[in-house]
Amino acid sequence: MNTGRVTETARPIAVVTGASSGIGAATARRLAAEGFEVLCAARRGDRISALAAEIHGRAVRCDVTSSEDVAALAAEVGERCDVLVNNAGGAYGADPVSSADLDQWRAMYEVNVIGVVAVTKALLPALTASEGQIVVIGSTAGQVTYEGGGGYAAAKFGVRAVVDTLRLELWDQPVRVCEIAPGMVRSEGFALTRFEGDQAKADAVY
Repeated sequence: MNTGRVTETARPIAVVTGASSGIGAATARRLAAEGFEVLCAARRGDRISALAAEIHGRAVRCDVTSSEDVAALAAEVGERCDVLVNNAGGAYGADPVSSADLDQWRAMYEVNVIGVVAVTKALLPALTASEGQIVVIGSTAGQVTYEGGGGYAAAKFGVRAVVDTLRLELWDQPVRVCEIAPGMVRSEGFALTRFEGDQAKADAVY
C-alpha cells in the first residue's frame, strides 16, 4: 500500500582532506552544493567543525601523516565512499638545495606523498564498493621546478608518480583516478605556513 511517504535517498559520500582552508574548504563547499554528504577532514578541528556545520557535513579531525588518524577516518567513512579528494599537503621553506632543511623536506614528503598513499589505501575498499573516484590535488610544481622549490617540487613530482601508478594498477577496478594540478592559488594559509608566519614574505609570493 502506498502511504504517500517519500523515502529520502542517501546522499553520495565525499571525503576531502585538508578541508580546513583554501582549495580544500572550497572543494567541500562545492561538493555539498552538488548534493554530497562531505566528510571534512583536517588537523584543525575548530575550522572543520564550523565548515561541516555550514554545509551539513561531518567533521573528522585527521592528520594524514598519522596512521591512527587515517584509520579513524576510514572507520568514520564506513563501507561506501563515492569521491575522495586528497587535498592535504603543504610547502615548508624555500631554501636552495645546497642549504636544504632536511627536516622540512621530510615533512613535505610525509604530508604530500605518504599522506595521499595512506588515505587512498585506507579508503580504497569503500571507493571500489561504490565505483567511486579518487581525485588528487597535485600542483604545477609536480611538472616543472623552480628556484627555492626543490623540496616541494620533489614531493609533488612524487604525487604525480603515485597517481600514474594507481591508474595502471587499478585498470581492472571500477575506480577512476585523476589529478588536478593547480598553478598559483592565493589562499589564507599556504604561503604563510611556508614562511613560518612571515606575512610580508607570504604576500610577496603573489
